[in-house]
Amino acid sequence: MSAIHVIITLPFLLAICIPLFKKVWPGIHMGWFMLPLPIALFAYLINLIPVVMGGGVFHYSLPWIPSLGVEFTVLLDGLSLLFGLLISGIGSLVVLYSVFYLDKQKENLARFYVYLMLFIGAMLGLVLSDNLMVLYGFWELTSISSFLLIAFWNKRERSRYGALKSLTITVCGGLAMFAGFVLLYIMTGTFSIKELIADFSAISGHDLFIPAMLLVLLGAFTKSAQFPFHIWLPDAMEAPTPVSAYLHSATMVKAGIYLVARLSPLFAGSSIWLWAVSGIGLLTLAYGSYRAIKQTDLKALLAFSTISQLGLIMSLFGIGSAAAFYVGTSQYEFFTIATAAAIFHLINHAVFKGALFMVVGIVDHGTGTRDIRKLGGLMAVMPVTFTIALLGSFSMAGIPPFGGFLSKEMFFTAMLNIREMSFASMDTWGALFPVVAWVASVFTFAYSLLVVFRTFGGKSQFHQLEKEPHEAPLGLLISPLVLASLVVVIGFFPNLLSHSLIEPAMAAVYPFGLQPNESFVVHIEMWHGFTTELFMTIGVAVIGIAIFFLHRRFAWVNEPMELNVSLNSLYDHSLKGLDSGASWFTRNYMTGSIRHYLIYIFLFLTAALGLNLFLAGDITLKMDDFAPISFYEAVIITALVLSAIAVPFVNSRLMAIILTGMSGYMVTLFFVIFRAPDLALTQMIVETVSVALFLLCFYHLPNLKKEVVKRKIKLWNIGIAVSVGVVMTLVSLSVSGSRKFDSISHFFIENSYKLAGGKNVVNVILVDFRGFDTLLEVVVLGIASFGIYALIKMRGEENALNSQDQFGFKLDIYGGIRSNDVILRTISRFAVGMILLYSLYLFYMGHHHPGGGFIGGLMASAALLLYAIAVGMERFEKTVPVDFKRMTGIGILIAVITGMGSFLFKAPFLSQTFGYFDIPLIGELELATATLFDLGVYLTVIGVASTILFTIGRDK
Repeated sequence: MSAIHVIITLPFLLAICIPLFKKVWPGIHMGWFMLPLPIALFAYLINLIPVVMGGGVFHYSLPWIPSLGVEFTVLLDGLSLLFGLLISGIGSLVVLYSVFYLDKQKENLARFYVYLMLFIGAMLGLVLSDNLMVLYGFWELTSISSFLLIAFWNKRERSRYGALKSLTITVCGGLAMFAGFVLLYIMTGTFSIKELIADFSAISGHDLFIPAMLLVLLGAFTKSAQFPFHIWLPDAMEAPTPVSAYLHSATMVKAGIYLVARLSPLFAGSSIWLWAVSGIGLLTLAYGSYRAIKQTDLKALLAFSTISQLGLIMSLFGIGSAAAFYVGTSQYEFFTIATAAAIFHLINHAVFKGALFMVVGIVDHGTGTRDIRKLGGLMAVMPVTFTIALLGSFSMAGIPPFGGFLSKEMFFTAMLNIREMSFASMDTWGALFPVVAWVASVFTFAYSLLVVFRTFGGKSQFHQLEKEPHEAPLGLLISPLVLASLVVVIGFFPNLLSHSLIEPAMAAVYPFGLQPNESFVVHIEMWHGFTTELFMTIGVAVIGIAIFFLHRRFAWVNEPMELNVSLNSLYDHSLKGLDSGASWFTRNYMTGSIRHYLIYIFLFLTAALGLNLFLAGDITLKMDDFAPISFYEAVIITALVLSAIAVPFVNSRLMAIILTGMSGYMVTLFFVIFRAPDLALTQMIVETVSVALFLLCFYHLPNLKKEVVKRKIKLWNIGIAVSVGVVMTLVSLSVSGSRKFDSISHFFIENSYKLAGGKNVVNVILVDFRGFDTLLEVVVLGIASFGIYALIKMRGEENALNSQDQFGFKLDIYGGIRSNDVILRTISRFAVGMILLYSLYLFYMGHHHPGGGFIGGLMASAALLLYAIAVGMERFEKTVPVDFKRMTGIGILIAVITGMGSFLFKAPFLSQTFGYFDIPLIGELELATATLFDLGVYLTVIGVASTILFTIGRDK
């Protein structure tokens, strides 16, 4: 595992440790434990700048699912280093800010910092991943962790609404992006971004190229709040201010911009990419800047300004992609200035917007409101906060000598350069780009003035405030002061960034234009003379100041937009329509009748399988080479058929359970005859536990009453039963008679001992060759057991008090009723110990002989069930004080940790190994890591089965 892998892993490990810190040091603010990690990550990445400046690239890979081309490959170049520095650097300041912003007495800080560390790890994984599938996993994890952070104050309806809205839109976009990644894999056979870019010329003419591009852009646009997907960002401002300052200005919303920048070398040669990225970006810029000046809430104003600024950066990356059309020409560097401006403004925006969000948090803390109609005159009482707001707002407005002015000038230059293009209809429509950019910049200037002067200037209105305004404590001021200082430093010394960060990032975005030993040269100056860009800036300032002063006088500008039809109303009505439609559909098929549910399942099963059999014309039903049926097999078949047929006709549920169990045990005898001991053991134990489970469930039901069933219903039942039997028989015959490829059983038989050190092929397949399947199965079992536990525990006490059967005693068959069978209790004392010992034998010997973790776990569960029935649940809980739900979690954790242990040896997840060792007094002994994985399965099965059985049995 490389140091880059460790960087990604550390936040997740810290998130796991947070509850421990809370218990050990309950009196200390949790933020102090979190702060060293992002600082350390930032310091480590800073040290890599000289290497990356020299053209160095860090590329490491860990195998994961190599057969599918999915590997945990990390790539650290100029672009990912820039984003990594933003994530860790601003993350450090946000954590420090949150220490003083969040009250440890009122807030659940452990939960907050768990979510925050998850987000930091996900963002680092996203920007450092070279594999598209791994990138997608981290992409969705950012959506989930941001959802949890936005909904941190989950008792507020608006917080829950904003969190759900952001999750819905970004996850839907992520699924579209996932489909685009799959199409790229179909075209190239690789998920590696590095390999895709190297092969971009070979796929540009492919039929799937444009669909893949558009799907990827959907993901990028939804994540970066581009029009019309921007509607989630203003509602996400219900999150705590540290979250807004981090996620919604500096990191998460820039994930889409990162994706566009990273994949630009792949798609930049397409005019559709140029128009889509730059066009949507400009539209977002103009719309966001206009909506910003209509907001009265400071956070909402900054939200729309963020949308606007994201559109600006996106449009620059789109225009910069035009450089792909000029590779090798003198105009190549003429158009790369747009990319340089995008990267420069991305840094500037993270700095000044992070500072402004923190300022808003300080104002909210100090006054009790964010409504600019109630604010004013705060300059006198909050001078430091005012200074920070002034620096941040002036940089956002593009006023010299701050960094925002420099990147805005470069933005104007890029927009003017687009008129020189003679392709993709730019010679006709390209003239609109600088016009739209200029108009949007006017509104940007106006709302920047609103932020600072409507809040801190003008007449004081302290009587309207909830609190007496006061300056923030030093702890709250440190982080925004650092960012405000950077605004000034970047403005006066921009080339500190141009050589260290901007040039390496440009080389990563557009590697196709560089010859060996060449590099981009970016030189940023404050003064370029009397240029068109300067006059555009003067015009922006003049008109922007006019709008600011006339802002209160014109109602159509000042009042918020209230439209009957809007994107937000479309989203709300769509969600309501989907919810009502789903409710209607659910009401019609969720009738509460098990018979109806079985009809749906069996009809779908027979239709799907039957249709496939019908359409597959080359399937044959080969029946001429079957072995003869022996006398014993005939007897077992007869007993099996008779027991199954008798079930619908008995008058007692107890007899129905016995007959069902009899059918299962007949199947067990078949496995014995056919020499399948593992299956026979599993079937026998599952049948035993299932019968007990049926008894526990049916005990709660009233006596079985025979009702007159209509002839139509009988015909339906017979028809469905016959159809299922016929289809499954045909499937079985077709499988044995129409093999389209050779069986893989020979591979497992030949290699189970050679590759996995086990002689029991069935167990080796479960814990080694197909261990991932087994892991997912035990996870599903665990979830099911927790679900059953939760469903039963959710039933109110009123039901428990009234839940008595017709004989008048409570239904706590393990607590209120105690077995009077002396023989059962006496035998159980010896039998339970022997069964548990045998379950351990099955577990340990399962690698070479019949058995394994699953069978052993079921056997142990059966022993515990027998003991509970014999002595009663109250005594059982005293003598066996085990939390089986916790045992389930421990088992799953052991299985997962065993799988992850292979990473230490640079092997794929769940790779197993074995060896032979001489143990004193014992001799040679085989030790296999698969045994540890099987231990996890063993504990999980015991936990799952016991949780289900004892929860149902204990239920009153």
